[in-house]
Amino acid sequence: MGRLSTHVLDTAHGCPAAGMKVTLQRVKGEHVEVVQRVTLNADGRADGPLLTGDTMAVGTWRLSFEAAEYFRARGVTLPEPPFVGTVHLDFGIADVQGHYHVPLLVSPWSWSTYRGS
Repeated sequence: MGRLSTHVLDTAHGCPAAGMKVTLQRVKGEHVEVVQRVTLNADGRADGPLLTGDTMAVGTWRLSFEAAEYFRARGVTLPEPPFVGTVHLDFGIADVQGHYHVPLLVSPWSWSTYRGS
């Protein structure tokens, strides 16, 4: 059975991004639908899969990570506007039986991702 998961590592502090807010959206052309909002746990992960079973669907999806809000809550002084504010990550699901793990490595000045396992 397919599933979508994520986790975030704070590379500035060398720890999981506990408390970061993440929004999952379905993108259909110009239409964007919010599917779920979560706050990451102490391990920097959602408490469960973001999509699984019948909720998995072929198409374009977006994860929005509230990075600037997270870093400000940790006491980091950021410029206005911040260099990294909200990270919007669009990705495709082609196989509803697959496991799509989307990690984010983020600091106030950079971010990167990859398809994890």
